[in-house]
Order: sequence, then structure tokens, then C-alpha cells
Amino acid sequence: MITVGRLRPSDRPVWEALFRGYIDFYGRDEPREMYERAWEEFQADTRLHALGARVDGELVGITHFLVHPSTSAPDADVCYLQDLFTAPEARGRGVGRALIEAVTDWARTRGCSRVYWNTHESNSTARRLYDQVAENRGFIRYQIELS
Repeated sequence: MITVGRLRPSDRPVWEALFRGYIDFYGRDEPREMYERAWEEFQADTRLHALGARVDGELVGITHFLVHPSTSAPDADVCYLQDLFTAPEARGRGVGRALIEAVTDWARTRGCSRVYWNTHESNSTARRLYDQVAENRGFIRYQIELS
């Protein structure tokens, strides 16, 4: 059975291992300070939010998300699901789907008009799930680094 809820202070080491797995998957290297800042934000639960999925009480998946206004939804905010990661040994067991459903439920109760996310075109495993639970509208993301 999968349960999804807020991350507890005691989840910090496993959360970081999962988040590092996510960062590694995308070939990035982030400084220690990034993990510290993110954890503090998730514990505050005001601007950035996080949920964890557990199987038999063990944290096996995480998601990070935030809410922001949108010009195309002027009467409601939108929810951006920024990160989603499941431990390799827990994949194919519904953990990713449960996390997406939990974020969707969270956003719905707060009056958001939609939940959206990005993934890399090569992430075929995740895209199989995403194609089942959401609509791919064909957008391609461009980015300018400011640092």
C-alpha cells in the first residue's frame, strides 16, 4: 500500500538521497547549499512544497511543487510540479502515479486551475506514465541561465 504525505524532519537523509538521484538522472551537479535551502523551504511549506510516498512505511518517492499566478488563468493560480522521483526499486508499483494524484488533489483544494510539469524527451519511462495521466500539449522549453 502506498501512502503520500508531507515530509517529516526524520525523512531528511532519505529525501536527500532521492533528490540526489533525481539530480544525477538529469546529469546535474548541485552544491550542498541547494539541498539545504530546498529542505528548509519544504519544511516551511509556504512557497515550495514537498510530498513523500511511502511503501510499508519506507520513503520511496518524492515530489516538489509550487503555486504561481498565470496570465492564461487570471482567476486562479496554477501548480507547477517541478520534481518527481521514485527509487529505482519502487518503480512500476504506482508510486509516481500516487504522487501526481496527491499534488493534483492538493492543488484542487487550493483552487488552482491546473497542474503542469516538464520532463526530458528522452525520459521514456516517466513519459509512459505521464501520457496516461495528463495531456502532452507539445510545448518545448527554452531556458536562459542567469548565474
